[in-house]
Amino acid sequence: MVNAAGKFGPYNLPGPAPTTSITGVGHVRALPFGGQSGSDLVRSRIALRVRLRSVQPGDRLPDAGVLAEELGIAEITVRRALEGMCQDGLLDRRRGRAGGTFVAPGWDTVVALTHDAEEAASLDAFHLLLECGLVAHGSGEIPAERLDELHALVEETERTDDPARLAELETRFHLDLAQALGGPGIREFAADLLGRLCLLLPIPQPEVVRAQNRCHAKLLTELGRGATDPAVQAVKAHQRSRHH
Repeated sequence: MVNAAGKFGPYNLPGPAPTTSITGVGHVRALPFGGQSGSDLVRSRIALRVRLRSVQPGDRLPDAGVLAEELGIAEITVRRALEGMCQDGLLDRRRGRAGGTFVAPGWDTVVALTHDAEEAASLDAFHLLLECGLVAHGSGEIPAERLDELHALVEETERTDDPARLAELETRFHLDLAQALGGPGIREFAADLLGRLCLLLPIPQPEVVRAQNRCHAKLLTELGRGATDPAVQAVKAHQRSRHH
């Protein structure tokens, strides 16, 4: 039975979008523009899975009932969303014993048609606000061991040449940063933003990811020292590096 509120929040319920209180950010909506509909949530979460390479073009997705349970929305909503993604060319539906719903081989080509720089800029600004607030709140209070996995991601990014792996590690860093500074609920909050950005922006170029990774390293150094202002500046420098 699906939890009405769901693991990721009550996206299928009427009324205003849920809010999350974050020191340094204030009382903010879960997402700009009133949050995501159930259908939009399915699209963005699948896009996030592709970016994180937990599924790849040609892979079979979990059944609709499993996705519904994970996302906390009605199974009929998931089925309609999957059908819409099939019609858009993002997914393939296959029948028979080995059938199911698969990520389309042409995923990257079709996703490119959904890119929207204006909407992405609004979401990116919102994500910047979130991370600055989390850093300001957590600076000087984060145990060093809680940053160990983030340091490992920075080191792996430095060693990696594969563009797809670089994009994956960049996204994982921000998810894990949200977890380290805000806990599981804030990680899901960040996943809402990052999933949508995966649909709205192209995969970052390797040189951009490397510049961003230097900002990641600087951020972790300043967090470890408890230096709030330099840590916040590292978050802002990360966003500027994307545009340069």
